[in-house]
Amino acid sequence: MSKTVGATILIDCMERKVEEDVRQPLSSSEQVMSEVHLGCPPNHSGPHLSHFTISLPLPHENSTLRGNADAVGDISISASTSFDLDEDGDPILTRRKKSPSHHLVLTIQHNITSSIPKVGLQVWRAELVLADFVLHVMSMSSDFDKVVALELGAGTGSGVKSQSISGLVGILLARAAKTVFITDHGDEVLENCDKNVDLNAEIFHGKASVHVRELDWKDSWPPQETDTSPSKGRYSWTQSETEELKKASLLLAADVIYSDDLTDAFFSILKKLMSDNPEKVLYLAMEKRYNFTLDDLDVVANGYSHFRSYLITEKADDARCNLLDSASEPFFVGEQIDLRCIPCYVRDYNRGNDVELWKIKLKS
Repeated sequence: MSKTVGATILIDCMERKVEEDVRQPLSSSEQVMSEVHLGCPPNHSGPHLSHFTISLPLPHENSTLRGNADAVGDISISASTSFDLDEDGDPILTRRKKSPSHHLVLTIQHNITSSIPKVGLQVWRAELVLADFVLHVMSMSSDFDKVVALELGAGTGSGVKSQSISGLVGILLARAAKTVFITDHGDEVLENCDKNVDLNAEIFHGKASVHVRELDWKDSWPPQETDTSPSKGRYSWTQSETEELKKASLLLAADVIYSDDLTDAFFSILKKLMSDNPEKVLYLAMEKRYNFTLDDLDVVANGYSHFRSYLITEKADDARCNLLDSASEPFFVGEQIDLRCIPCYVRDYNRGNDVELWKIKLKS
């Protein structure tokens, strides 16, 4: 039996019961594969190059939409328009030529399968959903123009990485942003991100700066200047970069919620990063992963429940909201974004029914 298993198996290795069988937790050497890679060559090991085609609005459509988000093309026919008639007296209409397609192609290096500690070398579905969102905002408004942005990959120093830090979202954002910091933990994952930045540098706008940097969620922030460990040399932060990051207004993360420990570390570093600027906003895409647990004797998404415990939403009960209003500690406010309003710009992938997109801010 192949050791490759679908990505629907929980990455945090929780126990799963199938019929009367209880599957043991996945070992660190077990191979997992993202659904995004199902069309890739089987039994391929090592880095693989995939080409992601992105549909974009035509240039004239883009300028119209950005100038007026509610603009609707006038499809009515003027009363003064004249037509040639055929022998039956019907108007002869000239078929409009099909508009030329406007798209770009991203080349992304990734692994088709990986062990649990190296899932960050793959591309996962939530990252493509987040890419759709970023592309939609860039086509409809100037909100992301000239921003300083941070893409949070992940890593806690515990051998578990985030699931989607190919850099794809940060690379797309560099078409509009002033500066993009793409972060993760561990040299192999960081080197893969760096490679992808180089492969796609031609799509950046002329003055964009893209930096691949190491960010361990359990480390102090900002990083200590005295930290000179070998693993951090090439991807370490300079003092000017940490100062620039304070100006960041946009944070992005995809598929970083799948274990309680990692979620705790994520919100810990998020509070540090967002506390110096109340205008910072995080857009987080995640996939709910269901698993049968012996504790609950049911199929549940435990990682998701823990994630939601950190957020206050508009639907929170009044008592809890009043309690937080009087609290001295900052808290996170979350708003779920309706994905039905976000077109699919990335071609040839299935969003599924379990991916969610959240807008999160820190309130004090």
